[in-house]
Amino acid sequence: MTFMLTTIDNPFNPFDDFDKWFNWDCLHGYNSCGLLDRFSFTSDALPDKQNHQELKRAMDEIVANDLTGMRLIVEK
Repeated sequence: MTFMLTTIDNPFNPFDDFDKWFNWDCLHGYNSCGLLDRFSFTSDALPDKQNHQELKRAMDEIVANDLTGMRLIVEK
């Protein structure tokens, strides 16, 4: 399963229309990709499965600590 971090008000699907999703996310100051980068500990030296697990862990942490209630995880 594949997961993405997004916000409840972003009208674009990050799986189907990433460029529009990303532009909208940045224009509204969310910077979801940058936030995920700061919370996750991934490495090219790690196997893909371990990196994916780490990204999901970081997304869970971000959503659990989001006081605004704007962030959520979508899955494909």
